[in-house]
Amino acid sequence: MTGAFDNIHPGLSQGDAIRLLSTPLEELESQSDPYMAAAHLINFPGPETETALIALVMDPEQAQPRKLARRKAVEVLGRLGCQEAMAAIANCLNSDDPYLVENSAFALQQLNCQDAAVHEALQQLLSDPAQNRRVLIQSLAALNVSEAEPLIASFQTSDQPGVRGAAISASIRLGGSRDHVSVLGEQTLLPNQMDRQSAIQDAINAGVTELLPQILRAPVSPVFRMRALRALWPEGRLQNDGLDLIELLDGLIVDRPEALELVHAYDQPPSADFLIQEFFGTDFSRSYLALQTLQDHSAEQLWPALEQRWHAEAHNDYGAHYFFIRLFSRIGPWPDEALSLIESILAEAITTRRPQFMKSKPAAVLAMADLKLVKDPDTTVASWLDPQVTPFWEARYAAAMVASPAQLASALDDPEPFVAMRARAACNATAGRA
Repeated sequence: MTGAFDNIHPGLSQGDAIRLLSTPLEELESQSDPYMAAAHLINFPGPETETALIALVMDPEQAQPRKLARRKAVEVLGRLGCQEAMAAIANCLNSDDPYLVENSAFALQQLNCQDAAVHEALQQLLSDPAQNRRVLIQSLAALNVSEAEPLIASFQTSDQPGVRGAAISASIRLGGSRDHVSVLGEQTLLPNQMDRQSAIQDAINAGVTELLPQILRAPVSPVFRMRALRALWPEGRLQNDGLDLIELLDGLIVDRPEALELVHAYDQPPSADFLIQEFFGTDFSRSYLALQTLQDHSAEQLWPALEQRWHAEAHNDYGAHYFFIRLFSRIGPWPDEALSLIESILAEAITTRRPQFMKSKPAAVLAMADLKLVKDPDTTVASWLDPQVTPFWEARYAAAMVASPAQLASALDDPEPFVAMRARAACNATAGRA
């Protein structure tokens, strides 16, 4: 299965990629060519690709370019679901390269390896602190290796949050105790963002729906919170345990920092330049805190710095891009000269095909409506609601939030159930008021 970021070398043919895998290193233009070729072959599923990648996995050469390519080949074979590669990948569990072992464990999970000897090997690897124990535990759980549960449970008190969370999640999946579920909830508020994201995935893997309220308050990218909602919400229900699905979806699409439990704070009032810089950081808790703080600033005074940073960096930084767009709709009024550029930014954000900028799309739809920049509402909103024009469903959901009842008719049969549900709810509410 290919993804949005896979085909980054569209001019490279399957044959050329396969040849690069076996070309002597001294004849390569770049030492990264074998890795790049192995990654690119995900775009050419079939026997030729699988044969070439298996040969690379079995190649004993230990030069670093080959080692890197071998890791990628294992990953690609797993994604391709190549059952013929299972023995070669299982043999990689004996490697002294922990990254190759990690990729192999995950690939064997994807291939649903039910070989008892492989299961035993995965369990034995857990005794080695040099290995990625989180991935090993996840693979054993996904493969439903129930006999591994007592061993996995022993890692529930690990001093590494990622290992601890994976062990708690895996024990639940394998029929063990649920006594440590609350720890997963606590880990959604750890200082390290990677730990928070891992805790959310652990909750998803364990299917612990009771943690959903905590997850939705976690200061991480909305992508992770939306993933949890889709995975944990009971299918076919609009309400569950006092929660309303539409209210939760609306909250995620609007994404106000006040709805989150931020894990950082300022010990003194920061400057506007510092706050804007926080949009470029990798920790969303810090970015949300900066957004919340900037809401008390004057749009007119902020604009010169925002304009400069937008042209210099933010237009091509997917994190800052998102928070700039959120800020545009949070404060105002903006100077007239600012609104012209803001309108252009929002219009481009709604139509962009760049996969890393997808989360900016619904934010831009709402900002366009909030700032009253929609020049031709009937035509514009219709295009936002059209799956052919706007394939990203969250952008269509945002459009359903701002559309009039008349405009929502086309969304009642939207292919994404959440969008159709939002449109029906809006139409029903209007009919109830009539």
